[in-house]
Amino acid sequence: MSFFTKSTSTTLKAPAQPRQVPWVEKYRPESLDDISSQDHAVSVLKRTLQSSNLPHMLFYGPPGTGKTSTILALAKQLYGPDLIRSRVLELNASDERGIAIVREKVKNFARATVSTPTAQTKKNYPCPPYKLIILDEADSMTQDAQAALRRTMETYSRITRFCLICNYVTRIIEPLASRCSKFRFKPLDTGDAVSCLQDICKKEGVKYENGVILSVLQTADGDLRKAITLLQSAAKLHGTAPLAANADDSAMQVDTQTTEVTVRSIEEISGRVPQDIITRLIEAASIRSGDRFAKLQDVVEDVILDGWSAAQLVSQIHEELVTSDDLGGQEKNKIVAAVSEIDKRLVDGASEHLSVLDLMVKISGIVTAK
Repeated sequence: MSFFTKSTSTTLKAPAQPRQVPWVEKYRPESLDDISSQDHAVSVLKRTLQSSNLPHMLFYGPPGTGKTSTILALAKQLYGPDLIRSRVLELNASDERGIAIVREKVKNFARATVSTPTAQTKKNYPCPPYKLIILDEADSMTQDAQAALRRTMETYSRITRFCLICNYVTRIIEPLASRCSKFRFKPLDTGDAVSCLQDICKKEGVKYENGVILSVLQTADGDLRKAITLLQSAAKLHGTAPLAANADDSAMQVDTQTTEVTVRSIEEISGRVPQDIITRLIEAASIRSGDRFAKLQDVVEDVILDGWSAAQLVSQIHEELVTSDDLGGQEKNKIVAAVSEIDKRLVDGASEHLSVLDLMVKISGIVTAK
């Protein structure tokens, strides 16, 4: 056959590449039963789900504790996958925070007629006769926008419910907060967070050495979203195990040559100072004999020249000493006062080298005065 002759055979298409999805979205809870460590909020919302009589709600608490996941799971169980598109409006108030958004987008959706569900949807889901507006990071909204939202909530309460999500409830004006049922979301229990991360590692084929999960949680400081993102970054660095042929298309397949995720790699990715460096600093500050200032100065200079963040050093030194059983209450009080002073200096732009050295000299004076 000539090279220029048009072939009658079917053109072969390249195999579709697996769709990459962040693990935070891939493992987001699909129902209220999947929400962990928020027993009070989940139990109240489940009772609300049975009656289909939803009040205006205010979710507040630290980041990464499941506030957005909870209201999205509730919306899915209320409306189902088809009706949720027309019944739920989700806005991130940190980007759309002005009064114009409240007057236009929010108000137009709030006063729109409630869509009618199909018979099949109504059979499988409660489908209450109202819409749901979710305002994420509502504490970033301006005072004028919050004041305008108060009137909108009152006017259209018959056909629209609001859910405000924020980290700091004190930044929500009182007239708005008083119209909502408040739900406080606490940081996840260590046991629940460990089981969640272990389950993700098992599904994704991630190998890790002892201590990695606890190191991830310690770095995340109660933020499960941050912990999952950190774990995914570490897994990508070390490669993931090849998955079975029937695995989810969105699973990450990086390399067949895999190595175990190590505690050191977690520290490097997160910028956390290795524990041996913190121990070295504290041991240098605990020296009682000889020229301890010269030795302390040498250790601090070595650490700073290695490029470690002074703010991170101060934070971990504070964490290490405050939780130590070798120090009494008075010593810890003095150390906390010294740490707060140095932290303020660093925020104001003081020299990192001199600030850390000053802190370690003060700590040395406190721990050796016993």
